[in-house]
Amino acid sequence: MVWGVTAALVANVLYSTGFVLEKRALAGMPPLSAAQPGRTLILLARRPLWICGALALALGFAAQLAVYRTLPIAAAQGLFLSGLVLLLVLSSAVLGERPSGRERRAVAVIGLALVMVVASLYGTSEEISRSAPTGILLALCVPTLAAGLLLYSAAERRARRRHRQPTTGVAYAVAIGLIYGVSSLAIKGVSGRLDTSDLLGSVPALLASPYPYLLLVTGVSGLVLSQTALQRCRASLIVPVCSTVTCVFTIVSGTIAFDEPLPDDLFRLLLRLGGTVLALSVLLTLPRHDAETPLPKEPGHEA
Repeated sequence: MVWGVTAALVANVLYSTGFVLEKRALAGMPPLSAAQPGRTLILLARRPLWICGALALALGFAAQLAVYRTLPIAAAQGLFLSGLVLLLVLSSAVLGERPSGRERRAVAVIGLALVMVVASLYGTSEEISRSAPTGILLALCVPTLAAGLLLYSAAERRARRRHRQPTTGVAYAVAIGLIYGVSSLAIKGVSGRLDTSDLLGSVPALLASPYPYLLLVTGVSGLVLSQTALQRCRASLIVPVCSTVTCVFTIVSGTIAFDEPLPDDLFRLLLRLGGTVLALSVLLTLPRHDAETPLPKEPGHEA
């Protein structure tokens, strides 16, 4: 359990650092387009700072594998959400982003939701599942992937309209969060199929499962879509919303697919479900548009 918590905290540091480095690198790049994934990947590969950020995220992925081998899905996701605080600190210090008071309060409420979820795990020894039935897994993941891509496409269409309000990127973040939620289930499955005492021997069984292929699809699509959204919107909003959606989807769908039991105790069950609902409700109340900067008044038109 201690190793799992330590790995989760390390993953938080790596993920937050990686996102901030990528956002910093994106600032000096030509506009990216999700409709041109090949061009986007080529542009990204030419930026050393972006590559450093991508490497940090890759190391975070490795740490996440260790987390899923030692902690239940709900506990792991609760710990991952705690990384939002570090992300806000780094985005403010490095990127100069200033979250609104409403967004800071939202993060505080997410922190409360985190405490509720983690409290539901205190003093329990829950079973850690290693695999999920393929039919159930695909029934959860395929529609979710489709919903994420459709939502992102709808956000792109709205962004091209004239006279639109400046978007905060919530729709982008929700779409990416759904894609990364599927990726999180795939990572959970990969971690269960890998035998640390015989990595090469476990490869055939891994390749016979849907996990590496889901990870490949979500990894490529999530990379292109997330970088496009990060370039246009604030990391201090994109990443928290994306993480919240990923967390909620992973806890709900992962509990079903991997059949990890919920607490038998009513109080612990209410804490876990209440924390999940609270995090989701915060997401739904975030503003969809940035406040427009008022135009300066022309001389002679003062009130």
